[in-house]
Amino acid sequence: MPAGLNRALLTVAGAVIAIVLAIAISSVAITAAGASPLHAFAAFFDFGASERAQSNAIATFLNRAVPLFIAGLAVAVGFRMNLFNIGVEGQYRLAAICAAYVGSTFSAPAPIQITVIIVVAALVGGLYALIPAVMKVTRGVNEVISTIMLNYIAINLSSFLVRGPFAGQRAEGQLTTTTPELPDSAMFPNLNFVFDWFGLLPPTRGGGVWGFLLVAIALGIVIWVVLERTRFGFNVKASGLNGPAALASGVDPKKMIIAAMMLSGGIAGLIGLPEILGDKGAFNSNFTAGLGFLGIAVALLGRNKPVGIAVAALLFAFLDRAQGALQIANVPPSVITIIQGVTVLLVVVANEVTNRLALRLEERRAAQELGTNKVEVAA
Repeated sequence: MPAGLNRALLTVAGAVIAIVLAIAISSVAITAAGASPLHAFAAFFDFGASERAQSNAIATFLNRAVPLFIAGLAVAVGFRMNLFNIGVEGQYRLAAICAAYVGSTFSAPAPIQITVIIVVAALVGGLYALIPAVMKVTRGVNEVISTIMLNYIAINLSSFLVRGPFAGQRAEGQLTTTTPELPDSAMFPNLNFVFDWFGLLPPTRGGGVWGFLLVAIALGIVIWVVLERTRFGFNVKASGLNGPAALASGVDPKKMIIAAMMLSGGIAGLIGLPEILGDKGAFNSNFTAGLGFLGIAVALLGRNKPVGIAVAALLFAFLDRAQGALQIANVPPSVITIIQGVTVLLVVVANEVTNRLALRLEERRAAQELGTNKVEVAA
């Protein structure tokens, strides 16, 4: 059997076993919480009783997956370089508020307005990620420590900006502070027309299915091409695996660290845009948090591959969407966090085990071929 097929079969088998074990362990946790595992797992597939409720649930599911997918891509770029960009959380928060504010200061035709907002978000995220990259290549500062510290700065800076220099007019009785409202030309068209194709009612909650989904798909394709089919992607991987060897072959690992971190930060800067351009129309003090940290789990679960990251993002979004249904079924919402954590842990362990098994099989096959060749030469 070809080595590639062996590895693929081992990967699939490992993932299936990990998911089965995750379900078993999660069932124990659900039982310990005083709920029924059958009711809990049935709640995950409860998309509502009416057609409108089902459409809203599907839209919520897809909208949750989009920023998670982008976050996973951002983290995966760093992982390819053996860099742990823990700062995605801060990078996207700071990029989101800057992009929202800049977009509110002018009005232009939709293609120009949206493009400017996207470019600003990517630039802010990339430049903020440049700080730990420069610290690493010039002073050897570990990127994990620097990005964690920079997260605190970015999160608190965003809170200051939304309540101070970037604050918009607060309506009477409004508890949250926001940046000025974006013009209509900045709002990304939704994809609700897709529901008509399947004879479903269009969703009415949260702005429908965010059109930024198309940008996320295009971004995933571009990142796959860049990392898998270009010299830059090869240099990133080579520098991450063995910096001295890469340097000997003419690749400067320090430049690749800066390039990879800026690319990771640039992608991270886009995480908050689906929500801003698809629904909120501004950055507010209750802006969705935690997407950067979830991106780490999504990237690990997807094995740093865009297709795998997409599947992992859909899985996490599927679990998150079920929080309301779980509450109705008297199941603690914390069960979702348990399932996510157990699934990621077991899949990562399964990946490591299958990688080692595949390596041993390849070594054994290579040894057998070498022995056969020696016999043929001797004969």
